[in-house]
Amino acid sequence: MDRIYLDYAASTPIDKRVIDEMLPFFSTVFGNPSSMHYFGQKAEGAVELARQRIQNALNAQDYDVIFTSGGTESDNLALRGMALKERNERGSNRILISGVEHHAVLATAEQLKKYYGFELELLRVDVNGKLDISQFINTIDNNVAVVSVIYANNEIGTINPINEIAMICRDKEIPFHTDAVQAVAHLEINMSSNEIDLLSFGAHKFYGPKGVGALLKKKDIELLPQITGGMQERGSRAGTHNVPYIMGMVKALELVIDEREFDSTRLKILRDKLIEEVLKKIQGSKLTGDPVDRLPNHASFVIDGVNGNDLLIALDIAGFAVSSGSACKVGNPTPSDVLLAIGLEPALAMGSIRVTLGKTTTINEVNNFLSALAQVVDSIRKSKSGVL
Repeated sequence: MDRIYLDYAASTPIDKRVIDEMLPFFSTVFGNPSSMHYFGQKAEGAVELARQRIQNALNAQDYDVIFTSGGTESDNLALRGMALKERNERGSNRILISGVEHHAVLATAEQLKKYYGFELELLRVDVNGKLDISQFINTIDNNVAVVSVIYANNEIGTINPINEIAMICRDKEIPFHTDAVQAVAHLEINMSSNEIDLLSFGAHKFYGPKGVGALLKKKDIELLPQITGGMQERGSRAGTHNVPYIMGMVKALELVIDEREFDSTRLKILRDKLIEEVLKKIQGSKLTGDPVDRLPNHASFVIDGVNGNDLLIALDIAGFAVSSGSACKVGNPTPSDVLLAIGLEPALAMGSIRVTLGKTTTINEVNNFLSALAQVVDSIRKSKSGVL
């Protein structure tokens, strides 16, 4: 059976051109970049060139590029490193995050509250998952150590007005971080035209390898390092560089930026067809997330009377890989925090499904999925009602 992959927000296959970029650094240029000899210096030169290439790709010359193990570590370093440093220097003890953050941010903020005594406040969002700007303005003050708001939501695809949020933080002189793990693959990000202090991303969301990411940090921002040891990354993050993965990430980033306009235009057409057909054909279905300001490859729904995990299992048996909200929540019997934050009732939130498209997704695959989804939903509902 030919299987159809529609879970590109969870992970993407590595582009062959990325693999080709990585291969020499597994064998020929294998030295430790911290070593003084020829082999080490060759590797160090590659890492430093990679840093410049990221700065060029995102127009981020005013930013340091800190290499990490992925988006989760980047989020952890930004939030924990910033909060602890700001409290030490300014006595600031409040952390503000949106109510629809990825758990890499939410769990870090909750740990800072539980074990470090910070005050944590979840900022309100509207029914589409966008930050409530008015409430945010009334909430932020000089006692805030750091603000973190997701750029584009992984579960519902909504894009936040990040530049506006960043400017509010700048005016209050409060450090601002955004989790851009989903955004980098699909949205134009020009770091020279915004006031973002810290931005996180991970390579496996844009056809690069798993296990590598980066944190962009304004050069005048200081962080308390969370991994200590050597002086790699100018003391911000100790540990021997994963040179092959860094090189793969850089190549993947350059490719996704070069091809973004074409891919986004094509994906929007497929996404809009998918959304239109699901809402028309699946009784009791509801789009989650903003209908306009959403990622070009992202469609997400709740379906009344259907459990999301039952739906995933049935679709997988039918040959389709999709997700229930966040890939990190598969198998979790509780409703998604994100769906509850946008005001959905817990029972309805349990029937969530996320369909995300990629470079190789075709119209035939979308049509086949739509046909299978209708059959699977009908079968699950009949089973629940006792109809054979």
